[in-house]
Amino acid sequence: MNVTRGFTGRARVRNDALPPGQYDAGDDWPVLSAEVTPELTPAEWSFRVDGLVEEPHSWGWDEAHALPSSVYEGDIHCVTSWSKFGVRFAGVSLDSFLSVVRPHVSATHVVAYSHTGYTTNLPLADVTGGRAWIAWEYDGRPLAPEHGGPARLLVPHLYFWKSAKWIAGLRILDHDEPGFWERNGYHARGNPWEEQRYSGD
Repeated sequence: MNVTRGFTGRARVRNDALPPGQYDAGDDWPVLSAEVTPELTPAEWSFRVDGLVEEPHSWGWDEAHALPSSVYEGDIHCVTSWSKFGVRFAGVSLDSFLSVVRPHVSATHVVAYSHTGYTTNLPLADVTGGRAWIAWEYDGRPLAPEHGGPARLLVPHLYFWKSAKWIAGLRILDHDEPGFWERNGYHARGNPWEEQRYSGD
C-alpha cells in the first residue's frame, strides 16, 4: 500500500498551512452537494474511462478493488472556505486505471462525471503522477454516501468541487470542456493557493 505526500495524525496547524481565504474546519466536514444524495450501493457502482484512449474500460466494485491500493494522507480545501487537515482516504490511484486504458498522446483534459450526472473538468496533468484517486474509505471506514460514497474522485490539491462525488467515469479529451460549476461561474482549474474560486480569478 502506497502512502502519498502528507502526514499522519492531527498535528497542530500553522497559519501558513491555510490557503488564502480559508479557515480550519477542525473535526467538522460540511456536506455540500449540487444534487440529492443518491442511493447507490457498491454492487451498483461502476467506473468507466473512455474517450481518447487505446482501450476503453469499465470496472465494477470488485474489479476496482483488485487494483493496487493506495492512501492519501494530507489536506483538503473547499471553495466555500473550509479546509481539513490530516485527513486519510484510501482507494486506488487514478494512475492505475489510466494505465489500463492508455490515453492518447493528444489527450490534455478529462471530464469527470458522477452517477447523478454531475460533471467537472480537469487538466490531465492534475489527475496523473500520483495526484488523484478513486477513494472509497475515509479515516478507515467506508466513505459515507453524503460525502460521495461508495466512491468519489479525490483531487486534493484543487478545490474540492473538482473531487466529484459518486464518481462514474472519466472522458479523456484533447480540449477543455467546462463541467457543471464551471459553466455556472466557477474557475476552470480551482487552485486553492491562487484563490481560483471564480471565473476571472
